Amino acid sequence: MKLKILPSAFEDLIKGREFYELQSTDLGEYFFDSLFSDIDSLLLYAGIHQEYFGYYRKLSSTFPYAIYYKIENLKEIIVYRVLDCRQNPETTKDNLSK
Repeated sequence: MKLKILPSAFEDLIKGREFYELQSTDLGEYFFDSLFSDIDSLLLYAGIHQEYFGYYRKLSSTFPYAIYYKIENLKEIIVYRVLDCRQNPETTKDNLSK
């Protein structure tokens, strides 16, 4: 299977990295590396996660973030958003509908 990260998900990752970098030096890079590791794990585990709002949701193993993805034609994993779990669920739903 192929893995595709949409620009919306990449922007979410950039915002998260910027937020955590302000908290502590190099924490933003650790965030970025951790989330990409979680995304890479989808190549092995895609499809086993629960569905929310029409997307599979994989929770990050290190940070309070969720990776929302779909599987297209059993050939491609598409990551749509990487969102902070601490936000209002309605905000999450709105972000996924954009």
